[in-house]
Amino acid sequence: MAKEKTVYMCSACGYETPRWMGKCPGCGAWNTLEEQAPRTAAEAPAKAAKQRPGTGASAMRLSEITQEESVRATTGIGELDRVLGGGVVEGALMLVGGDPGIGKSTLLLQASEHLAQGGARVLYISGEESARQIKMRARRLGVTSENLLILSENAMDAAERRWQEIAPDYMIVDSIQTMYRPDMASAPGSVSQVRECASLLMRMAKTTGCAVFLVGHVTKEGAIAGPRVLEHMVDVVLYFEGDRQHEYRILRAVKNRFGSVNELGIFEMRETGMVPVENPSELLLSTRARNVPGSCVHCAIEGSRPMLVDVQALALQTAYGTPRRTTNGFDAGRLALLLAVLEKRAGVSLFNQDVYINVAGGLELSEPAADLSLCAAVASSVRDVCVPPDWAVIGEVGLAGEIRAVSQAERRLSECARLGFQSAVVPRENARHLHAPQGMRVYGVETLAEALSILIG
Repeated sequence: MAKEKTVYMCSACGYETPRWMGKCPGCGAWNTLEEQAPRTAAEAPAKAAKQRPGTGASAMRLSEITQEESVRATTGIGELDRVLGGGVVEGALMLVGGDPGIGKSTLLLQASEHLAQGGARVLYISGEESARQIKMRARRLGVTSENLLILSENAMDAAERRWQEIAPDYMIVDSIQTMYRPDMASAPGSVSQVRECASLLMRMAKTTGCAVFLVGHVTKEGAIAGPRVLEHMVDVVLYFEGDRQHEYRILRAVKNRFGSVNELGIFEMRETGMVPVENPSELLLSTRARNVPGSCVHCAIEGSRPMLVDVQALALQTAYGTPRRTTNGFDAGRLALLLAVLEKRAGVSLFNQDVYINVAGGLELSEPAADLSLCAAVASSVRDVCVPPDWAVIGEVGLAGEIRAVSQAERRLSECARLGFQSAVVPRENARHLHAPQGMRVYGVETLAEALSILIG
């Protein structure tokens, strides 16, 4: 009897090769090739029978296609609807990823309750927990709707039969890595199983109009486990971020075919489940240290929402030949650029200073408008002089030390005024055209040195 040859498949992209290699030729990832059992000849016809035929549709002119507005259904959770772009779209396939215990199943079970209370039929399929375990969590969260159906199953053929019998309006699969097709020899969670199960769910969602939520595991690097094709197949990819030891969670969209990817939602984990935080600015500034050098308030725009954050900096004389540059929530390359501008254009000596940057609350600041607030925080720490606590700082810093205009300046200042800030430093170009909130003093600056002279003297 001839020896069966094994194949090696990349866990990141699904590339197959007859021998092991350290680097995948398909995607360039290292140490991702895993040995897979070969498929026998007897299994090939069974798999081919499971393949669905094409739709048989004919090509149409663009003008002949009827335009229909996508109907969105609210989940009853404002922060989740915001990240989804206004609600759940009919027939959408959505992927929710995050660390274990971060609250993915809790949030989706709460969303299922709101959708079921509205009269929709919701099917919750769990391949990880029994029906009793889900019942325990549902009792804690107050989930009692009769339109919510629970199915503990991880075989896709059995789940498909139940789907056809129940004909739900919404479905949650927790998780996609536990589902498998019995006609395939590979184990659940492998590249081929995840790809085939997701493909089947996508076809069913598009043909029946049922919106499907998929829960995805993440790797130790923070990416969703399984092949990258999984993220390409779905319509929406959401990431749940946060420390399990803290009560606050951030829901962020990294792909959304029906809305913006710049929106984020903030939740607070309580005994009764995930509670949306309607006013994140007050939350992020509630524990801010006042009258301490190295702290500066910036008003960021996350999607359509202005949000005040505390940018913190700590500078101290280094004990080594090369000073350290450590950042949390800010791009390290951008930090190095701004520190060079500070030293060259504003006379802040940093060649012998270790610099540590932190954006309070776990947020990621990627917009250039946060440059000036970071420079002010670093200069404040170096010179040991406090930035006034009721001042907000907004502006982009160029290599020549100039302060460039930012977008949506009036919305930012309105949010600052709402939270009691009395003064703001903004680019001079913005100050010429904006209508400042009543009672707020706005200082327009043209250079970094001018801004620092106003803020810290």
